Amino acid sequence: MMQPSLQAPSGMVGHAADRLCAAISRVASPTCVGLDPVLEKLPASLKPRDGADASVARAIESFSLQVLDAISGRVGIVKFQSACFERYGFEGVAALERLIRAAAERDLATILDAKRGDIGISASHYAATGSRMGADWMTINGWLGEDGISPFLKEGSGAFVLVRTSNASSQQMQCLQLEDGRTVAEGMADLVTELASDHCGACGYSTLGAVVGATHPAELAGFRERMPGVFMLLPGYGAQGGTAESLSPAFDANGLGAIVTASRSVIYAFKDRDGDWSAHVQSAASEFAEAIGTVSGLRS
Repeated sequence: MMQPSLQAPSGMVGHAADRLCAAISRVASPTCVGLDPVLEKLPASLKPRDGADASVARAIESFSLQVLDAISGRVGIVKFQSACFERYGFEGVAALERLIRAAAERDLATILDAKRGDIGISASHYAATGSRMGADWMTINGWLGEDGISPFLKEGSGAFVLVRTSNASSQQMQCLQLEDGRTVAEGMADLVTELASDHCGACGYSTLGAVVGATHPAELAGFRERMPGVFMLLPGYGAQGGTAESLSPAFDANGLGAIVTASRSVIYAFKDRDGDWSAHVQSAASEFAEAIGTVSGLRS
């Protein structure tokens, strides 16, 4: 069977981690806004009159485009939750691809939050999908081991492996202890470190990153030490309870090495507020960027 092409789109030039560092530097804040559009939460003016897939896809695309405009220049990275688009069939997937490219046009680095997990040709096809859609990075499930991670380590794109997720029940599996005393999550972190070492760019960081929840602040210093040269994507800030002050151990001495992501607290900042909804999103994005920029040391 023919291997899928992983040639990056023309906009994806250079090393994925270097592009990420550049995006952070442009706004002096290691922040990412998660675009998780939900029909019921859209502004009343954007809600479609019917529930047809095409109508909903158009509505969430319109909402997402306005969010991109609101956050552009304030944060440097946007993360698209693939499931929020896939549920509306081919119209939703087409909207997702257009939005990823629209984000790149606004100088936003992009993460496709799809949490793919497979091996061999299937993993290669998943990796090709993210690259073809124009995403700089993709989230992946690495629990199948190296065979499920390596296909994503192709020139031009990057991958964040689930290591210690932000959800409350993650401890049921990720905190189990191995025979050598490490937790399962620490074992995955060590695998990520091993695989990441051969894929570092000029900024010193690899195209292989790790998802570590901002909801586990006491563990961040240990993961930072365990994974040098690995960007940590930190979900769970804001609505899930993560705070700016607790995240400082995740950053290196230059304010890099970690990306804090917020979704609901930014994209639905207009809830129960009057006036232009996108202005509330813009304000929330600015406040988010200021808080994390300051904690990381990129802003004084």
